Amino acid sequence: MIAAMKVLILLASLLFLFPFPILRASAEEAGKTPAAEVYAVAARNDVWLYTEENEESGLFLLPYTYYVRVLERGEEFSAVVYGEDAAPYRTVEGYCKTEMLTFVDFIPERPFLKLEVTVTYTVPGPSEMGNGTFDEIERTFHYYGTSYLGTQRYFYVLSDGVFDYIPAARDVNYELNTDYLEETVAPAPDDPSPEAEPSGLTGWQIAALTLGILAVAAIAFFVLRGKRSPVPSEGEEF
Repeated sequence: MIAAMKVLILLASLLFLFPFPILRASAEEAGKTPAAEVYAVAARNDVWLYTEENEESGLFLLPYTYYVRVLERGEEFSAVVYGEDAAPYRTVEGYCKTEMLTFVDFIPERPFLKLEVTVTYTVPGPSEMGNGTFDEIERTFHYYGTSYLGTQRYFYVLSDGVFDYIPAARDVNYELNTDYLEETVAPAPDDPSPEAEPSGLTGWQIAALTLGILAVAAIAFFVLRGKRSPVPSEGEEF
């Protein structure tokens, strides 16, 4: 029995000297690689882009399901950029109410709406000279968003590098984004850890531990079985 106990103690010591490795998952392996740029989507149709940090400076309503690039996230207002500096487009910097935005942890494939609207301008009254070839002129603008003055609706547009408003003569139709519905980011922890430790043992760790216990039990069994009890001498009571 003493020999068996020594074997058990020796095997237990070996297990402590060579413990199972603790698996650690890096931030990149545990989830997505944090993007250098932060985006937020207008997941509702009443998200304004403001020129200043107040609700009296509304420039236009962001196109529904499209994004702004976040420069600085604030408690009430966030500094953002809409659009890109790639001809014929230009960026527009401003502010959005933080609570109105839905922040995401990926870079969208189609963050900014690219849409053209064509407006027809008609000369009032018949032309007194010529045959009226230019009494109606069509002009195309790059649409950025919609704004209101009272009940009158306007489009905020870009043409030849200049931003301005034009009367909204019709509705605009465009394809909506749906990527944010599948990959909406969860709130970030206050103190994110660069490494994430999995809770509990992994499958192979449990299997190895089980084999170790069975090996110890088997060795102890054969040690005890091989050690015979001494034959009692004559006259000795059992």
